[in-house]
Amino acid sequence: MKTNAAGLEIIKHFEGFSPVPYLDPIGIPTIGYGSIWGLDRARLTMAHPDISEGDGEILLARMLQHTERAVRRLIRVPLSGGQFSALVSFTYNLGSGNLQSSTLRMKANRGDMAGAADEFLRWRRAGGRILRGLVRRRAEERALWLG
Repeated sequence: MKTNAAGLEIIKHFEGFSPVPYLDPIGIPTIGYGSIWGLDRARLTMAHPDISEGDGEILLARMLQHTERAVRRLIRVPLSGGQFSALVSFTYNLGSGNLQSSTLRMKANRGDMAGAADEFLRWRRAGGRILRGLVRRRAEERALWLG
């Protein structure tokens, strides 16, 4: 299963594109569409060179492949395209470790899809603060999950 157009749009919209390395809200060096890896496949640092939008698309595709594999590995129940894509967006933003330890994952794997949907809304903090962008992103992911 692959991320659908709606899921990709959520990722691109909320990550935004930056051709230069920047620190995300919790201080992680990031570039392109939220990539934490450089074109050289090394962990990104603030010293990495700037990239083009085409390079950003390459990094996005690499991170999507990694994220999709993580979702397929961690979720053991059948998902709709929207559910899969919502989880990919969530995991792209938060990392597979957070998905692995989440109540969202536990509820989904138990077949409690409505309960899992509500769990998206709990993941709205970065650096201890509630961020409006995360509130909106989680609402869109939840809506995609619910179809």
